[in-house]
Amino acid sequence: MGAALAAALCWTLASSLWRGWPGGLDPARLNLLKNGLALALLLPLAVVLPGWPGAKGLALLALSGVVGIAAGDTLFLAALRRLGTRRTLTIDAGGPALTTLGGLLWLGERPALAQGLGIVLIALAVLVVARQRPAAGRLGTPPAAGLGPLLALGALVCGSAGALLARSAWLLGEIEPVQAAAVRLAAAALVLLPLLRGWPRGPAHRPGAGPRAWPRLLLATLLGTALGIVLQQAALARLGSGPAQALMATAPLMALPLARLEGDRPGWSGWLAAILGLAGVSLVAG
Repeated sequence: MGAALAAALCWTLASSLWRGWPGGLDPARLNLLKNGLALALLLPLAVVLPGWPGAKGLALLALSGVVGIAAGDTLFLAALRRLGTRRTLTIDAGGPALTTLGGLLWLGERPALAQGLGIVLIALAVLVVARQRPAAGRLGTPPAAGLGPLLALGALVCGSAGALLARSAWLLGEIEPVQAAAVRLAAAALVLLPLLRGWPRGPAHRPGAGPRAWPRLLLATLLGTALGIVLQQAALARLGSGPAQALMATAPLMALPLARLEGDRPGWSGWLAAILGLAGVSLVAG
């Protein structure tokens, strides 16, 4: 439970940092950059740990990284720029329903009645937040319809599929969360590596980020891509796909205190969503 909630908090903070990063990279190259940084942080620790998974487990984790991180995070970062942090996380929080259904059909995981009710309450909280109309913020244009919701829905589907694949790898045998995260990140980075061919070269063509922007990107990567994925793997291993995704779906509720930084005023309905979400979390955790 603690790992899932901590992963949600890490992802919330990282999303806000990524949205406000003035780097000028497109979402796919930003995804490659953050995955490379996170892999450099995790790989030295992953190499020295014992108990690497077998070939099938490695294949499932690699496929999970390609689908959930390479494709899913690229779509998520693209949606983040169009919709803002809270609305993007709100759509992304629909993951528990997809993951629970997938876990039931694919892995045979049956959630308890209380967990099912908790997921329903979290879904209601997400619906309340989604119906709000946020104001234009200081970090960009107002969240709008169009391509943004489709990108966020694509990120949701890819993220849920990636979580199910990672959970399948866990069911084959015990795997250290750091190792699982490193395998997933390596596969995602490998798929995105061809983007280096078009990487800007020379000072005049580098992304327009000042010296102060790079520590912000490093912190976002440490929280969202390194620590966040390790915590996600630990939660998936111990809770199952549906309950773990439900607890991690509290990210849009955690984004409420950060909303004012983007000029977003959730109002009373935002706090109603927070109460519903916390009640759902209690049922899922119980």
